Amino acid sequence: MIKRATGGTDHAWAALGGDPAFTGAVAYGGPGGTLPSRLPVRELARSTVAVASLAAAELAAARRGGGPLPAVRVDDGAVATAFVSERHLRVDGRAATTFAPLSRFWRTRDGWLRTHANYPHHRARLIEALGLPRTADDEALVALVAGELALRDAEELQETVVAAGGLAVAVRSPEEWAAHPQGAAVARRPLLTLERVADGPVRALPRDPGAPAQGLRVLDLTRVIAGPVATRTLGLLGADVLRLDPPGLPESQDAHNDTGFGKRSAALDLAHRADRAAFEELLARADVVVTGYRPGALDRFGLAPEALAERRPGLVVGQLSAWGAYGPWGERRGFDSLVQVACGIAVTEAGPDGTPGALPAQALDHGTGYLLAAAVLRAVTEQCTAGGTHVARLALAQTAAWLTSGLAHDEGDPDGGTYEPDAWLTEARGPLGNVRYAQPPVDVEGAPRDWTRMPARCGADAPEWS
Repeated sequence: MIKRATGGTDHAWAALGGDPAFTGAVAYGGPGGTLPSRLPVRELARSTVAVASLAAAELAAARRGGGPLPAVRVDDGAVATAFVSERHLRVDGRAATTFAPLSRFWRTRDGWLRTHANYPHHRARLIEALGLPRTADDEALVALVAGELALRDAEELQETVVAAGGLAVAVRSPEEWAAHPQGAAVARRPLLTLERVADGPVRALPRDPGAPAQGLRVLDLTRVIAGPVATRTLGLLGADVLRLDPPGLPESQDAHNDTGFGKRSAALDLAHRADRAAFEELLARADVVVTGYRPGALDRFGLAPEALAERRPGLVVGQLSAWGAYGPWGERRGFDSLVQVACGIAVTEAGPDGTPGALPAQALDHGTGYLLAAAVLRAVTEQCTAGGTHVARLALAQTAAWLTSGLAHDEGDPDGGTYEPDAWLTEARGPLGNVRYAQPPVDVEGAPRDWTRMPARCGADAPEWS
C-alpha cells in the first residue's frame, strides 16, 4: 500500500468530530481506473470507507486504553468492488434482480422523469396514479406507461405519483436543483451531523475484545442499501446486529442477500401489542438504534431520534433519510437513483444524445452507509470517556451535495495496476447456499476481515439478542 492524502477524508473526518491528526495515518493504494465518472465518485467512495475504518481503529485504540491507532488501509479495488456489491452477488450462481422494469427513465412531454417501482406496493401506487390496469404484465405496462408519460409534463407527473404514495422525480439540472426549495435547504446543511443531545453514563466496554465493536447491540430498522450497509459494517466489526422488518412490508430477499451479512433478521409488527412488548425488551438492552425510514414514519411508535434519546439515556441513534428531515421534501420517500435525478447528477452524467445518465455505482447509498457506520463508532468512542446520548443524522441528498460541489478529483491513480474485481470477490457456504460476494473494504489491523455470519432468509430469526 502507498500513503496518499485525500481531502475528502479530511472533510468527512472533520464532520464527524475526529482528531485531524488521525487522517494522515491512512494508507491508500490499489488499482487505477476504478468507478470512472465525471464526478469524483472514486474519491467519495475512498473517503467514506477511510473514515469508517478510522473510526473503527479509534474505538479499538480506546478499548485498549490508548496508544497508537491500529494501521488502516484503503484499497481502491476493494472499495470499488464493495460499492457495487449487489451486482457481484451470486447465490448458487444466480444474480440478484436490481431494478424492476418500471424503475427507469421515461421521456415526458417537456423532459425526463425517473420512477422507482422495485417494491410491489410502490409499483401498485405508480400504476394507480397513472390510471393504468393492474392486470397488465410488465412488458405491456412499460408500453402503457411510456405512452401515458409522453403526453404529460415531468413536474406534474412527479406530484401526481407522489400524491398517490409512489415514487417519481423530474430530471433537473444542477442549477435547477440549486434554485429548488429542497435543494436550497440541503445546500445550507453540512455533510452530516453528530451531536451529543443529552447526558448519559460513561460507556464501559471490555478491553481488548478482538473486534472494535464487539459487545455492542445494534437494532437495525433500515431497508434497501444505505442503512443496511452501515449495519453490515458494524456486524463485520463485531457488533450484535438485529434487523427488524414489519411482516406486512417485507424486504426484497435479493437486497437482503447482499446486505444481510454479519447480522440476524427478525419480523415484528410494532402495531401489535405482543410484538411491541418484544421490541421494548430489545430496546431496553440496545446500545445503538439505526433508522432508515422516511422522517416521521416511525414517530407513532416512539422511535423519533428525540424520543429514543429521552427514553434511553446513553443510546446512540443514527437517522438516515433520502432528502433530509427538513424542507418541503423532508417527509418524502426517496432512493439513491431518485436523488441522483433531482440534484443534477443524471444531467451531469448524461450521454452525448442528452439521455440522462447515472453514477457507476449507487454511491450515495453506499457512501452514506459507511459515513453512518463511522458516526456510530465515533459516538461510541466519545461515550467511553464522556458518556452522553448521541444522535447522528445523514441524508443521501447531503452526500450528493458533497459529491457535486464539495469534492475534487484526486490527481492521478494509485500505482497498483489494472482493476479486475475478481481479486476482491470470495465464496462461502451459508444458509441460502453457495454465496459469491464482495469482500468488506474496511481494513483495520487486528479487526475481522470478513463476516462470521452469512445472510439467511429475511425475518427468519427470533427477535432476541444473541
